[in-house]
Parts: sequence; C-alpha cells; structure tokens
Amino acid sequence: MRLGRVATRDGVAFAAIEGDAGSETAREIAEHPFGTPTFTGRSWPLADVRVLAPILATKVICVGKNYAAHAAEMGGEAPADPVIFLKPNTSIIGPEVPIVRPPSSERVDYEGELAVVIGRPCKDVSASSAREAILGYTVANDVTARDQQTVDGQWTRAKGYDTFCPLGPWIDTDFDPADAVIRTELTTADGQTTVKQQSRTSLMLHGVGDIVEWVSRVMTLLPGDVILTGTPEGVGPMVAGDRVAVTVEGLGTLANPVVDK
Repeated sequence: MRLGRVATRDGVAFAAIEGDAGSETAREIAEHPFGTPTFTGRSWPLADVRVLAPILATKVICVGKNYAAHAAEMGGEAPADPVIFLKPNTSIIGPEVPIVRPPSSERVDYEGELAVVIGRPCKDVSASSAREAILGYTVANDVTARDQQTVDGQWTRAKGYDTFCPLGPWIDTDFDPADAVIRTELTTADGQTTVKQQSRTSLMLHGVGDIVEWVSRVMTLLPGDVILTGTPEGVGPMVAGDRVAVTVEGLGTLANPVVDK
C-alpha cells in the first residue's frame, strides 16, 4: 500500500494512493495510517490534490557516512558503527516545495537517501524483528549547509534549517529496501539535467534492520518517526534556479526547486 498526505479543498488528509502512474487516485483515510487504516469513502484524482510530505515526524534520525564511497569523498574512513544525528521536524517539506538556501551559507548540498518510517512505539528492537516496527519507506533529501558543517564541527545547524528535509512522495508499506537503485538528478536553470548520484541500497554499510536496532537502543521510536539511512557518493551544491530530483527504484521520485531566501 502507498500512503500519503494530501491537501484538498476540504483540508489535509492521509490517503491511500491507488492506481497506475498518470491515473492515480487518493482514497481518504479516516484517521491515521498506522495499523489497519479505515476509509471515509471519499477519493480524488491525484492530479486534483496537492501531495504533501507523507508524514510529520516527531523526530528525524539520520545516519551519516553509511556508504563507503561517500565516507571516502568526505575525507574519512567509514565508521564501524552507525553515526547518528537529528534533524528537527520543522525541516520537513513535501514534493515541489522549494528548498530555501539561507543567506548565511555559501554552499548548500543535496543528499539523496532512502528513508524508513516507523509504524509503532518501540525500544530495543532487534535487527531481525525490525520489519515489525516499520510502517514503510519513502524518499528523502538530507539537505546540508556544507560550509557550516565543516566550520561547526557538528552538524545541527548545517542540517537543521527549515526546508532541509524534503520527504515523499508517499510511504510504500510493501517496499523491499535490500537492493534498489538510488539516484539524484540536478536540473539547472537552463534546462540541463545531470545525474549526480547513483548507487544501490545494497551498498549501505549498515542495513535497515541494523540501523533500527542501533537507533532504538538509544531512543524510543514513535509512530511516524523517520530514519534517513545515509547518502551515496556524489553529493554537491545546489543554487537558486536548480531543481533536484531524488529517485529510489520502486518507490518514486521526490523533486524540489531551489531558491535563495
């Protein structure tokens, strides 16, 4: 099942996204998408609603340097254990919402990632049972003020600006994260599109189960919490007028324009 959040003329609702590409419908969920959803009976053509970030998380937990080639391009060794940090939930935006470059940063980077969405409260989850705690998966962009990350020596400011966590377009409850292509494309203002990142989730140093186990040993995870699983090599800057699109094979594409504040 594909689960999303949509804005209609009547307000905002969770919905099941059904149908083939180009003819999808959004079937309204009565309350929330956790457990077994119930439906109101209302639905809309997807083209007639605005697709929002599929979830507003209590917290966003991110894994750094989870691809060996990315660790190398950042000038360091791949860590033996997952390195985690937080993004505030105020950084979350949905598809097509502009990523806003703050005037205090001279370099803002894209980082395409696979994201895990938690489905129930959990603590001390084993890797082997992690799937039971997961609602599904979505696409993310861990936007980073790279110059501030370097200067600060820790990552909160660089990762935490409003609009620095695009998510979407929806959550897929049946997705298999074991080996999917992850790709980031950048389109410049003059219409030139370049593939900037391309890798496979099978190259993650720490798989989804191991990540959920590691994080849940540290903190209680709540329904709707999001875990970003790390970015592959090829990160680089975005400027105003660009458009960045992150695709995870089998999940969909998350695209956002870039503007200056």
